[in-house]
Amino acid sequence: MPVYGWLNNLHERIAEAFGLVHAFEDRYEFDLVHLFTGFQEYDPVALENLKEASGGKVEPAALLELELQDVSESIDSDVVSAFIDHHKTQRSRLVYVQTPGIFEFLSRHFGIENHLMYLVLNEDALHEVYRRQAKWNQQFAMACLDLGVDMIHVSDDWGSQASLMFSPDTWRRMIYPYHKSTCDAVKARGGLLSLHSDGNVSQALDGIVELGYDVVHPYQESAGMDFALYLKKYRNSFSIMGGLDVQTTLGFGRYDELKAEIERLVAMFRDGGLILCTSHMVQEHCSIDELVFAYDLIYKLVRE
Repeated sequence: MPVYGWLNNLHERIAEAFGLVHAFEDRYEFDLVHLFTGFQEYDPVALENLKEASGGKVEPAALLELELQDVSESIDSDVVSAFIDHHKTQRSRLVYVQTPGIFEFLSRHFGIENHLMYLVLNEDALHEVYRRQAKWNQQFAMACLDLGVDMIHVSDDWGSQASLMFSPDTWRRMIYPYHKSTCDAVKARGGLLSLHSDGNVSQALDGIVELGYDVVHPYQESAGMDFALYLKKYRNSFSIMGGLDVQTTLGFGRYDELKAEIERLVAMFRDGGLILCTSHMVQEHCSIDELVFAYDLIYKLVRE
């Protein structure tokens, strides 16, 4: 069972306890590593001027007036290559890179409430914004694969705690096509695909399979997603990365519950299908002692 954890929020405290974050990753023999490059798809000054001119409320038509920058502005080849050498070449870890989605990423510019409104009132302009973003995303993904990244990890939150934030029809019409272009290009190159989407995305699972995603993170059980359904219907289509829920399980000082949950996950997925990982970034209220307790147990159950 592959093991990983989203630990960026605790890097300073982990470094204090272990000397280096790498020492924690090595101690528990992490199988994957998450590469963040940052994104500058628009010139930062031009984007800030647009936001100031519009009172902070950027509309799709206004965003179309800005030129997209070359993807090289978001990738430091030397840094990425050194990262790949450390984790992939020297430690045989799968390297995946954070890649923009569509709805979540563009909500940075629109605001999520406005973006939901634009799906209804500004559909034509949104299609053009999405088309341009999807083309940029594809170019970014290709550049990362060129450098030796194994998996393109697309972050695009669609779910509330109960369902999609928009109708399945809207998702199929507005979101699906602009993931497909990137997914198809990555698959054509032989790359792996991972999707991060918080909340309950059960209504989109069939479409996620059609898009070709190999991994879905976090497949959030605490938002009503059903592991039994996954094992019955989707196990042969994609793997789950997640299981260790930071909203309900890890970071609350309830060691007996944490132990029982980790044991449940390992038993449920003993025949495969799970990359045992946190459901999101480990939160600040999680102590280093509890984090070590969790990963000591995971190591014992999975490695030994």
